[in-house]
Amino acid sequence: MEPDQDGISIARQCELLGISRSGYYYRPVGVSDEDLVCMRLLDEVFTKRPYFGSRRLRDELAARGHPMGREHVRRLMRLMGIEAIYPKRRLSVRNGAHKVYPYLLRDLEIHRPDQVWCSDITYIRMKTGFGYLVAVMDWFSRYVLAWELSMSLESGFCVSALKAALPLSRPEIFNSDQGCQYTSEVFTKVLLDAGIRISMDGRGRAFDNIMIERLWRTVKYEEVFLKEYGNFFAAGESLGEYFVFYNEERRHSALGGKTPSAAYWEGRTRAQRTG
Repeated sequence: MEPDQDGISIARQCELLGISRSGYYYRPVGVSDEDLVCMRLLDEVFTKRPYFGSRRLRDELAARGHPMGREHVRRLMRLMGIEAIYPKRRLSVRNGAHKVYPYLLRDLEIHRPDQVWCSDITYIRMKTGFGYLVAVMDWFSRYVLAWELSMSLESGFCVSALKAALPLSRPEIFNSDQGCQYTSEVFTKVLLDAGIRISMDGRGRAFDNIMIERLWRTVKYEEVFLKEYGNFFAAGESLGEYFVFYNEERRHSALGGKTPSAAYWEGRTRAQRTG
């Protein structure tokens, strides 16, 4: 992307894609080219084998021609948010000063749209750096209501994604992990002000938010691992195109062959008629 390409400023292009202007100019600090290559490999291995710890990940890197010490691997894992105790990237780290809400989905039958929304964060690799992707998804239909890309793990981009989703509808329950982005007062206030019940995964219970975990695997294998994002803007543009495909064209057998968009909007219409 060139400045003012086609008469559209960088600021406006970033605004249209829902990404920060600073992200376009981002350059990684303190991460070598070799570390970036290893982080890409770690992302692929951990997505496929989320139970691998630092020792096995170190061995996988060595087998691929990138030998390094276990402590070095641990440092990269911390940077990426990988923690093998959990079969997910724990990009959200709990803040002990924040209130944690109970998990409300145990034994709950989820049978219609807007009954439960869920959210999570995942690591996104780029050619010269990395970022973090958050999504807000309807649990029943798998419909991605909103998403946002960020270069930092501050709570602002999660709040922004939530606020982008709420004009579409409001769920009865919003489920997330116990990360500081989701337990922060600024995030929970948006939910509470909207009259939404807050649910949070139990610590160490990786499958409490299983639907969005499945989304991340799909996004990684069908989009991220197939692309070479040149920069933050290119990543946002390509992910935006993918989520349109995912919502509008990608059919799910679990949805009776429907797309997430069809399952969501048809389900809402049906609920309104019966309600």
